Amino acid sequence: MFAIVTIAGQQFKVEEGQELFVHQLEANEGDSLSFDQVMLIDNDGKVELGKPILKKASVNATVLGHQKGDKVIVFKKKRRKGYKKKNGHRQRFTKIKIDSIAL
Repeated sequence: MFAIVTIAGQQFKVEEGQELFVHQLEANEGDSLSFDQVMLIDNDGKVELGKPILKKASVNATVLGHQKGDKVIVFKKKRRKGYKKKNGHRQRFTKIKIDSIAL
């Protein structure tokens, strides 16, 4: 059984027991979350499709922790003008584990 669900503005294909990284959520470690924007559920070949979302479906997850991603270097330069600018960025992620997919 899998579902396609919107979490923090992004769509993910999730299965029970799966661990994944999503953009940082406002939740503490160990909290339980429920995501209601489920667009599709496949239950052993029986597909239910929402238009655009399924009203009765939800995906429950547990927060495992918060982490930072790899550093991305942003470097801007204009040749022969003496303009150089270096900046870095590390995206914050939340690691969640999918507990159940409910219809």
